[in-house]
Amino acid sequence: MFHGTTTADAPGQRLREEIAGPGTTPLIGVYDMYSASIAAEHYNGMFVSGFGFAASYYGLPDIGFIAWPDMVGFVERLRGAFPGHHLLVDIDDGYVDPEVACHVVRRLERIGASGVILEDQKRPRRCGHADGKQVLPLDEYLEKLELVLANRTDLVVVARTDATEEEDILRRARALAATDADVVLVDGVRSEEWIRRIRAVVGDKPLLFNQIAGGKSPRLSLSELTDLGVDVAIYSTPCLFAAHRAMEEALAGLKVSDGRLPATADQGRQIGVRESTELLERNVSRSRRLTAVGA
Repeated sequence: MFHGTTTADAPGQRLREEIAGPGTTPLIGVYDMYSASIAAEHYNGMFVSGFGFAASYYGLPDIGFIAWPDMVGFVERLRGAFPGHHLLVDIDDGYVDPEVACHVVRRLERIGASGVILEDQKRPRRCGHADGKQVLPLDEYLEKLELVLANRTDLVVVARTDATEEEDILRRARALAATDADVVLVDGVRSEEWIRRIRAVVGDKPLLFNQIAGGKSPRLSLSELTDLGVDVAIYSTPCLFAAHRAMEEALAGLKVSDGRLPATADQGRQIGVRESTELLERNVSRSRRLTAVGA
């Protein structure tokens, strides 16, 4: 049960209401302002992925390098360009210290984030779909989670466990569902049967599923996830991995052509300065519309 004081148009409450609606709510992982600009053309919700941000901002794997001021600054830029989109933010383990986690949550709420995901991993942390993950003692994580919940007013809080042992997965999922967290995430779920088992132990609490290409979880459609009782799906890396492939192909083609750029009209597939500028100008239009409404 959510106990914060909020308004109907607050970012967290808008996300909360969408999650409570029919079907599975998709949130698309973005890693920089350009990927967010493209995602905003197709979906109304974004996931600020730790995997993508570590890769794009630092050129490093998602194993704990992110500094919270960098993540907060990125979310602030996102909110300025996309005032109406849901923004769910990965804050990993809350940057180790519970007081830091609370400070970050307050900062993110002030700049208009919709929600955060707080995990129970201990350092050195890993991507949720990697091997070698270790989790905090449950009581220690719950203490951190309760502090975060006490420091939010509107923000949606997703309680995440990275447990890998079968009994511990269900024990932690049940414990997380008993808190005032809005949503529960068990990362790295390996089968549909395990989604059903987790759904059963969390009761009425909304359930989130993390899809990542090449990860440990099955590839499932939104319709299939809805049938399994999943309320939210985050797609952590489609933008990042698609960009990786497209850049590899573009640069390999440039090398083969002796440096001659392809024609932008080539089969309608090439992006040129006009298409790129038009995309970015739509971000300016969104901000202007928000200013006009608030005037």
